[in-house]
Amino acid sequence: MRIDILSLFPEMFEGVLHSSIMKKAQENEAVDFDVVDFRDYSENKHKKVDDYPYGGGAGMLLKPEPLFAAVKAVSSRGDTTPRVILMCPQGERFTQKKAEELAEEEHLVLICGHYEGYDERIREHLVTEELSLGDFVLTGGEIAAMAVVDSVVRLLPNVLGNEDSPVLDSFSTGLLEHPQYTRPANFNGLEVPEVLLSGNHAKIDQWREEQSLIRTFERRKDLLETATLTEHQIKLLNQLKKEKK
Repeated sequence: MRIDILSLFPEMFEGVLHSSIMKKAQENEAVDFDVVDFRDYSENKHKKVDDYPYGGGAGMLLKPEPLFAAVKAVSSRGDTTPRVILMCPQGERFTQKKAEELAEEEHLVLICGHYEGYDERIREHLVTEELSLGDFVLTGGEIAAMAVVDSVVRLLPNVLGNEDSPVLDSFSTGLLEHPQYTRPANFNGLEVPEVLLSGNHAKIDQWREEQSLIRTFERRKDLLETATLTEHQIKLLNQLKKEKK
């Protein structure tokens, strides 16, 4: 996969893209990153990328010319038409399902905004879609882009040490992940559930399935509205609802 990130502050990505899993992904040739300062594509002699909004109002807007030119330049580097994503609080809320969808792409372009917003022509005629981390506003799109990149790249082949890890993550199954434990089996009188020490993998799988459903019911009931449940999970869910009445 190729990921181009357009930002006015490319130095913000140094630690994120060259540490931990992102570093490993590049070493394994699973992904190729390039962070581009789209100020370099401004035709203004002062490299100006923003201007006052027509009609008045607070703040400054990103101008269309530098971003259109930057996207055109990075798009030509790949063999396929990239998916151009605008990081914006007005966009579709980013989810694990969207991360899995983006992980199937060959080329992504992420645009990090700043100031009051974007010239509307950028939304209408340049980008494929807009993504938001949630109902809050950040100073710029860089942190949101980092989160999207991290969640997408970890899903690529040969990135995580255990190929089952992304499959078992919270949200990948539609439910929250089950509780997990490691050594020691007894810590200050706090014991690991006996079933996990039994060696009976069928019972362990059943326990994990049940705990995943219980945790989702207790913490994120909204996820149950769209989750695909087994017959056993439906029975357990009905039981949980009765107990909570």
